[in-house]
Amino acid sequence: MSADIRDLATAPGGGGSAALAAFRRLRDYLSSQIVGQDQLVERLLVVLLADGHLLVEGPPGLAKTRAIKALAQALEADFQRVQFTPDLLPADLTGSDVYRPEEGTFRFQRGPLFHNLILADEINRAPAKVQSALLEAMAERQISVGAASYRLPQLFLVMATQNPIEQEGTYPLPEAQLDRFMLHTRVDYPDRGAMLSIMELARREAIAQRELPPPRERLSEGIVFAARREVLELTLSEPVAEYIASLVHATRNPEPYSARLRGWLQWGASPRAAMAIERGARALAWLDGRDFVSPEDVQSIAPDALRHRLLLDYGAQARGISAQTCVDELLEKVPAP
Repeated sequence: MSADIRDLATAPGGGGSAALAAFRRLRDYLSSQIVGQDQLVERLLVVLLADGHLLVEGPPGLAKTRAIKALAQALEADFQRVQFTPDLLPADLTGSDVYRPEEGTFRFQRGPLFHNLILADEINRAPAKVQSALLEAMAERQISVGAASYRLPQLFLVMATQNPIEQEGTYPLPEAQLDRFMLHTRVDYPDRGAMLSIMELARREAIAQRELPPPRERLSEGIVFAARREVLELTLSEPVAEYIASLVHATRNPEPYSARLRGWLQWGASPRAAMAIERGARALAWLDGRDFVSPEDVQSIAPDALRHRLLLDYGAQARGISAQTCVDELLEKVPAP
């Protein structure tokens, strides 16, 4: 047992209260640096607690890069940003075998994926081979180069971004890769009050000549792993578990709930969607200080866990039906406990 985990176990109030207090301080720090994007901050913490990956979609300039950089600064973890472009090669992510003439041998030079937190910026601009290399890293927590495989860090989180405005020169992400993202969250422009706060924050940072002020503390990997175990120990009642299963099952067999969904959906969500909703709902409940998962937690996380896993019928798309419309219909028609 590491020193961090021993300290948590012996802290007043038990490991749960100490780890929760640490994560709440982390949330406060992120919220102070990422103004007007509370949902993005919350979703980052959820995927960190649930050991998942996050796909973020939104226009430029909405602090997506700043958010993952702030999270990396608040953790004892290293960070790497990769700008995805059409000429990117798999070796640019994974690394490659480099010949050492002085030794007469090849030695593996690690690529940017061998970091804890990865920002895959504009992920849909890279071709299929690059996406395949990233898919293996996300799914198997390893990369393969030639005949050798290399393990990635135990703490490994990919946050990918997509720009919904510019679609020229982009490649649609494969369905299998989309399924590996635990959540797909959308960010929008902040309101007028948040804009004023952003302007003031930028002015203070320009005076200090520092983009991000350092946090008062940095969370260790031991605290993160201890928090993940506490999240998994939360009570999930049988009715709530059945509600999650019904929501996901209804994406594949919607007839008992909605005739419209049958005409909208071509393919439903995989079992990974149910696991994403369950883990995400647990994380939300834990961050809220509760020891049980409520139907409201499920309803809060379900849209981000489902919208990128639904494949719509061409006719529905032509009529302007979106994945969000389908999720809204599901939440309305599938009875909650």
